[in-house]
Amino acid sequence: MLDAFKSGADVLFILLGAIMVLAMHAGFAFLELGTVRRKNQVNALVKILTDFSVSTIAYFFIGYSIAYGVNFMSGAEHLVQKNGYELVKFFFLLTFAAAIPAIVSGGIAERARFNPQLAATFLLVGFIYPFFEGMVWNNNYGFQDWIEAGFGAKFHDFAGSVVVHAMGGWIALPAVLLLGARRGRYHQDGGIAAHPPSSIPFLALGAWILTVGWFGFNVMSAQTVEAVSGLVAVNSLMAMVGGTLAALFAGKNDPGFIHNGPLAGLVAICAGSDLMHPMGALATGVIAGGLFVVMFTITQNKWKIDDVLGVWPLHGLCGAWGGIAAGIFGLEALGGMGGVTFAAQLVGTLAGVLFAVAGGALVYGALKMFIGIRLEAEDEFNGADLSIHKISATAERETSW
Repeated sequence: MLDAFKSGADVLFILLGAIMVLAMHAGFAFLELGTVRRKNQVNALVKILTDFSVSTIAYFFIGYSIAYGVNFMSGAEHLVQKNGYELVKFFFLLTFAAAIPAIVSGGIAERARFNPQLAATFLLVGFIYPFFEGMVWNNNYGFQDWIEAGFGAKFHDFAGSVVVHAMGGWIALPAVLLLGARRGRYHQDGGIAAHPPSSIPFLALGAWILTVGWFGFNVMSAQTVEAVSGLVAVNSLMAMVGGTLAALFAGKNDPGFIHNGPLAGLVAICAGSDLMHPMGALATGVIAGGLFVVMFTITQNKWKIDDVLGVWPLHGLCGAWGGIAAGIFGLEALGGMGGVTFAAQLVGTLAGVLFAVAGGALVYGALKMFIGIRLEAEDEFNGADLSIHKISATAERETSW
C-alpha cells in the first residue's frame, strides 16, 4: 500500500512539473510574438505549437530511447507499471527537449522557412539533443565517469543550464549565422535599422509565463516527491530577482531587457540550484542579467549578428555561465553543498557548447545546402504571416478598403 501511494505521489508530482513546463511553451510563443514585427506574429505562435508537436513524435519514437534506452513499444499493461511513472517522466523530459527548437525559433525569427524548420526540429530533438542529454543525465558512453576520474567530480547540471539552455542557444548560433540578417537590418554604410518590438505587453506576458513555469522546470527536476528541495525554489527566486535588477540597471530601464533579465537569471541557476546558498544564487543571477544585456548589445550592434530575441546571449552564454557557476558557488567554501569542482563544471560546459555548435552547424548547414532555409525576399518583405499562413494577426489589412 505504501509503495503504491509513493509511486502515485511521484507520478502526480512529475506530471504537475510537466504541465508547468508545457505552459512555458506559451511563454516562448508570446515572448517571440511581442518581439517580432506585426507581420510575423502569427508565425511565432504557429511555430511554437507545431514545433512542440513534432518534438513529441521525434522524442517518443527516437530521442528518449537514445537518451535513456527506454522505448514504449510494449503493451499498455507494461506501461502502467508504477502508475505509469516512466510515461510521465517521458512527458516531463519531453517538455525540456522541446525547448531546444523553441529557443532556436526566437533567433531565426522573421526570415526562416517553415517546413525546413520543422525538419530541423525533428533532427535536433530526435538525434542531437538526446545524445548529449544521455551523456550527462544517464552516463551514456561513460561520459560522467570520465569527468569524475579526470576532474574530481561528475559534471553537475541539476535542471539543464547546459543540457537544455546552453545547448539550445549554441545550436541557434550557427542557424542564425547561416540564415544571415533580416533584410534591411544592417546597411552597407554601417547603419543599423531599428526593428522595435511589436508589443511590449505580449513580450512581458511571455516573460511572466516563462518565469512562473520555471519553478516547475527547476523544482520538479527532482523527479520524485522525496527528493524535492525548497532550496531549489528559493535559489530560483533569488537568481530571478538578481537577473531582473541587473538588467534594469545595465539596460537603463529598457523594458525588453528588464523582462529578459529574470529569464537570464533562471537560465543560469538551473545547473546549481540544488547546491548553492541563496546568496550564491543571487550573485549568479546578477552576473547573468548583466551578461545578457552587454552581450545582446554587442552581438546586435557591433558584431551585427541578427539574433532576433537574443537567444545566444540569453540561453547560450547565460546557460554556459550557469554550468560554470555551479562549480563556483556550489563549493562548500562559498556556502554551497559541495560535491562539485570548478574543473569538472568547466569541462562539462565546454563539451556541451562544442557538441551544440557542431550539431547546429550540421543540421542547418545540411538543410541550407539541400533544400534552403530562408524565405524568398518578397515573402520576407510581406511577412511570414501572409507568406506562409495566408493570414495576418489582425484583420486590418484584409478588411480595409
